[in-house]
Amino acid sequence: MDIAKVCVVGGGTMGNGIAHVFALKGFSVTLVESSRELAENALAVIARNMARQVVKGALAGPDRDAALGRLRGAASIAEAAGFELAVEAVPERLEIKTAVFKELERHGAPGAILATNTSSLPITEIAAAVKDPSRVIGMHFMNPVPIMKLVEIIRGKLTSEETTAAVKALAEKLGKIPAVANDSPGFVSNRVLMPMINEAIQCLHEGVSTKEDIDTIMKLGMGHPMGPIALADYIGLDVCLAIMEVLDNAFMGSKYRPSELLRRMVVEGKLGVKSGSGFYEYPKK
Repeated sequence: MDIAKVCVVGGGTMGNGIAHVFALKGFSVTLVESSRELAENALAVIARNMARQVVKGALAGPDRDAALGRLRGAASIAEAAGFELAVEAVPERLEIKTAVFKELERHGAPGAILATNTSSLPITEIAAAVKDPSRVIGMHFMNPVPIMKLVEIIRGKLTSEETTAAVKALAEKLGKIPAVANDSPGFVSNRVLMPMINEAIQCLHEGVSTKEDIDTIMKLGMGHPMGPIALADYIGLDVCLAIMEVLDNAFMGSKYRPSELLRRMVVEGKLGVKSGSGFYEYPKK
């Protein structure tokens, strides 16, 4: 199937970034949110991000204008009917995602590929919501989507080889580098990354070092572009906690147990960059 029409469900940080890169590469994109206002807000964020690319010389003005012309907002999946590919980017709760997939199955073109941007939930469980799980796959973009090259592609137990090959080719068309993993809690990226972030937070909790020095040690000593505590703020501490809970429930054992400091930060609403305060402060511009 030739993919020309794309439906992105969810207009948050990941969803608007995914819509952004598809529109730039020539796809017709419908960005679905829970209301018309939220959809328009997400499109406005994309327009601002593309404007920054133009200022930096990373994007030509006419190309920006053409990409924005390929984007439209919607308040329901039905408005995107006939899409050949959907990418779901709603909150990390299985019941929300399965409800979205049931709706996507009703409105996609025959044989449409249904992808999820989940960062830790089992692809196979999400795929159980639809009649043909062979068309369901994980398409885990990295944040910020327009900049990061990796797309972690996750095969569910019933994902077909044809679906996997099509999504790999699609990622390459977007200018990304695909890497394939089999379905497992946290896949590869977050199964490796999140325990490291959690351990850094636990070091801070135990007074082993300051957040600044923990981040400096990992940046200068391990070659990381960003320290793990700062990275947690950028990912969102609520997202980090949700992923650690998925890992803890799946594998159990102390190395997957979320730090109590991480739990406390989330309870207090200190979620990182998106809330303006996390382990570091982020004054709103």
